[in-house]
Amino acid sequence: MQISISGHHVDVTDSMHHYVSEKVEKIVRHFDHVTNTNVILQVEKKRHMAEATINTKGAMIHASSTCDDMYAAIDAMVNKLDRQVLKHKEKLTDHHRTDAALNQTPE
Repeated sequence: MQISISGHHVDVTDSMHHYVSEKVEKIVRHFDHVTNTNVILQVEKKRHMAEATINTKGAMIHASSTCDDMYAAIDAMVNKLDRQVLKHKEKLTDHHRTDAALNQTPE
């Protein structure tokens, strides 16, 4: 998985880069079909924004968050992404019973 982190009107420090990478790895534990992730960190006046786009097998998932603190914005964005990835994973699984399961007789 590739992670690209960029900043608009903010310098992305090593600690921010490490923090975002660590948080995005949490999403990969839930769903391993993530190909690449683009994260953009922005600062406009006193508003800190974090937004990310994840390309997965079969979907593109986007989330953004705005807070007064950059680390809080990153946490909120990762929580939104995690919920969306779990929802996408649930949609991919087939919950219908197969014909083989219907033809078996219980003993």
